This record gives sequence, structure tokens and C-alpha cells, in this order.
Amino acid sequence: MFDLNKLLRNNIRQLVPYSSARDEFKGEARIFLDANENSFGSPLPVAYNRYPDPMQWKLKYKLADIKGVPPQHIFLGNGSDEVIDVLYRAVCNPGVDNVILCPPTYGMYEVSAHINDVVIRNVTLTEDFQLDMPALQQAIDEHTKLIFICSPNNPTGNSINREDIELLLNNFDGIVVVDEAYINFARQKTFIQELTEYPNLVVMQTLSKAWGLAALRVGMAFAGEAIIEVMNRIKPPYNISQAAQELTLQALENVTQVNEWIRETVIERDKLSAALEQLPLVTKVYPSDANFVLARTRDAKGIYQSLVAQGIVVRDRSRVELCAGCLRITVGTPEENMTLINALVQLFQTSY
Repeated sequence: MFDLNKLLRNNIRQLVPYSSARDEFKGEARIFLDANENSFGSPLPVAYNRYPDPMQWKLKYKLADIKGVPPQHIFLGNGSDEVIDVLYRAVCNPGVDNVILCPPTYGMYEVSAHINDVVIRNVTLTEDFQLDMPALQQAIDEHTKLIFICSPNNPTGNSINREDIELLLNNFDGIVVVDEAYINFARQKTFIQELTEYPNLVVMQTLSKAWGLAALRVGMAFAGEAIIEVMNRIKPPYNISQAAQELTLQALENVTQVNEWIRETVIERDKLSAALEQLPLVTKVYPSDANFVLARTRDAKGIYQSLVAQGIVVRDRSRVELCAGCLRITVGTPEENMTLINALVQLFQTSY
């Protein structure tokens, strides 16, 4: 049975978080002389001399309306990378505990594990990029604290079978992290709706993809209140800047525009996949629920270098497990996608 208190590291269980000036005073005042800020303002058109709300409540309430989850169940990080790091620091004792990763998958799970000196147990996906459930269950032991599952998966683009994730949630006493960075483009519904069913579930999402806010670095985690409270204790006090909070709030008013971009992206993804399948240089295009496609090619390195020479940048994933010869291609605008296809046609005609 899942017991968060038992799962936490001793030092985290006993941690008294830093109390910032904005934690101790909430509300409006005529004069702020409590935080050693510059009282004269900022050398900018907008004044950023005051520290932001450390708990980002305005932003969380807005996200709560959009996501259909209480704001107390939302954690905001400086990108999803901070969410990943905070989870490691919460439950994994360095050099003792382990995490299960399922490559090929998002590389920061591994990097953050190394930074936090957490043992990695890799359970490679099957040939159709699904969880190898027998191998995964065999890899779990008493020191396994986290399992990361990216769905839709990066770099493969496919969604992971929902039944397999639910089986893990029902039978694993640690935390299952479902990374839904690309969920806006998927046919599969979000796991956010399952938070009340699974106290060991953390769902990660981001505003970097469908919402087009990659430069603002706002990652989201959704979980039970107990997990969110622990994450808030660990994070730096002002991890989301005032500028990022304000701009994100403005962006969240434009749901209609974002939904239109999502529809256009899905249409262009299907067109791009169909066009790539017709090219002699491409041997396979994998089904995608994301805003990118994974294409297996005859010469990934050569194609990549040729495209770069023409000012077109894709991602060479040929050295990643199960992805030999593969390029990951983000869905662009119709004009960008056509330029890419034309460049690949020209490359084949002149070089192969």
C-alpha cells in the first residue's frame, strides 16, 4: 500500500522550508519594507522590483479552471526539468534508491538521476514502443521509488497503453510519474482525471509545447495534495518569475487560439507523415500522438547534415536505443513542412 510518509527521505520528512517575505505577508499594502527589494523600481517600462508570489496562486487558479483540478493539486516548476529534479530529491536516497526508466524516452529523467546519484534501472520498450510489463515488474524492488513513463513518448511519438499504466499504479508502492508533455496532440485522455483514484500518481504537463511558451519555462505537476505539499517545501522560494507568471496568465486567456493551433498541428502531422512515407530515403514513419514524427531513414547522419547545410534543423536520434537510422521531425507550418519535403526530394535526386 502506498505510504508517502514512509517513501520520503528522512531529511525531507523533517525539512522546515525557507520562509520568504512573501510567505509571511500575503495581500496588499501601501509600503513594502520587508524583503530588501529596490524601493525605487526597475530600469524597465514595467516594474519588476518586487518578489513574485512564491506559490503562484493566480496562475494556479487559472490553470485549475482549464484543467478541471483544484489549485491545491498543482505544482509549478521552472520547466518540467525542475519537477523531475524535485521528485528525485523528495524520495530517492542518493546511492541507495533506484528509478525505473523505459528507453527510448526523454533524456532528462536519466540526467537528473545521475545528478541526484540515483541508481537507474532501464527497462527497454518493446519493438512497438510499449512497456515491457514482465521485465518492468521484475526490475522493481524495495529500493525502487519512482517510475517515469512518457506518454505520448519522446522520441517515438506513441501513447503508452493505458491499461499497463493503470496496472503499475495499482501494484507499485512508489510514485508513478506520467509525463504528458504532448497530451494536447493525442487521442488518449489525460491521467489528470485519475488523481483521486491513485495517491501514487504524478502527472506532468508543460506550457512549452501546445501553448507555445517554451521560453517562459513553466512546467506543471498534478498530484494529490500531500505530494504537492512536499514538492512545495523543496522548491526554491521564487522559482517562477513575476514576468513568467504575468505572461502566462495572459496566454491562458487565449484557449481558442491554442485549440486552433492544435487542430492545425494534427492535420499537418498527418500530411507530413504521408509525404515522408512516399520518399525513397525514408523506410518507416511511426504513428504519432505528438507534435513530431519519428522517421527511420537510410542515412540519418547524412540526411541530417545535408538539411543543416540548407538551414533546416531536425533531430538525429539514430544513436538512441531502438531508434537506429531515425530522425525526429517537429511538425512545422505548412510552408516549413513543404520546404523540408522538397529538400529531401532534392537530396535523393542529387546524392543517392
